[in-house]
Amino acid sequence: MKIAVLTSGGVDSSVALRLLHKEGHDLTAFYLKIWLEDELAYLGECPWEEDLAYVRQICDEIGVPLEVVPMQKEYWERVVEYTMAEAKAGRTPNPDVLCNQQIKFGQFYDFIDDSFEKVATGHYAQVSQDQMVGNDGVNKNFVLKIAPDPVKDQTYFLAQISQEQLSRALFPIGSYDKVEVRELAQEFDLPNQNRKDSQGICFLGKIPFRDFLKHHLGENPGDFVNFETGEKVGEHLGYWFYTIGQRQGLGLSGGPWFVVKKDIEKNLIYLAQGYEPDEVYKSEFKVGPIHLISPEGREVSGDLAVKIRHGVALHECAVDGDKVTLKKPVHGVASGQFAVFYDDDVCLGSAAIVTA
Repeated sequence: MKIAVLTSGGVDSSVALRLLHKEGHDLTAFYLKIWLEDELAYLGECPWEEDLAYVRQICDEIGVPLEVVPMQKEYWERVVEYTMAEAKAGRTPNPDVLCNQQIKFGQFYDFIDDSFEKVATGHYAQVSQDQMVGNDGVNKNFVLKIAPDPVKDQTYFLAQISQEQLSRALFPIGSYDKVEVRELAQEFDLPNQNRKDSQGICFLGKIPFRDFLKHHLGENPGDFVNFETGEKVGEHLGYWFYTIGQRQGLGLSGGPWFVVKKDIEKNLIYLAQGYEPDEVYKSEFKVGPIHLISPEGREVSGDLAVKIRHGVALHECAVDGDKVTLKKPVHGVASGQFAVFYDDDVCLGSAAIVTA
């Protein structure tokens, strides 16, 4: 196949590239330039030059052409502006979910031509086709499935992509766990085989997200309030720096303290004290419109499992319209986060949490 391979300079996308090359496909590698020059001047350094150097070296070694694609404007308009607006509204944004939907499997699809049959990335996820037959008699319902490595599984970040986007997506390392990917990196003798995994939001690199928020939204000092007593227990620098369920970074003694509620109009953040405060847990919440990855597949209703953030934890739930009822109360449900729904190993789709 003729395949466009999105490369980042990390181990995962590099192994994906080498696996496809070993299979003999017609490949072109692409590096998306989404780092923000103005931000870097104010906030620090982003390792994009190091990333790109690794990509060039790997592509040169196997004779795969590489193109650098500038997408700062598109990224700003479609991902960064959303992130700032959500934070200012007191919600918890997830820019990586939007990056996949809008940029990697959105704007990039528009950039390349239709001669590329697939777009490959280094995501830990799997794609399959079920047995459903379309009106023209052709099986064309693509299904997003979790990776066997539950720690690395990235279906949470892919849960807003469409059926059309998924039909063209390819995840070469989706059936491997992280240990196997590292072993493959050694077998291929990749120059970045020992490079640490990136933990930051994709457009920030090593820049702390808190510093990025401060640069754009500034500070807005207000009070920390004990949820149970109503007493002031400290001061914060702005409600957009905190998310529901947060414990770290509050700077208060006498804890542990957890963020349980935000009053945006009064600029108050309510905290609960103790290791397992009831106020941190929720048994139900409401979501906005549910996005289905496979419209011809199962609807998001009935008994399912849900993730309220990226990670291993899957929570049994019942979905009825816009209401999600959890079998067991869950810690840290925050408005703005995506609820991602699963039926066994199939990721059905997602919706933004509206009220928590």
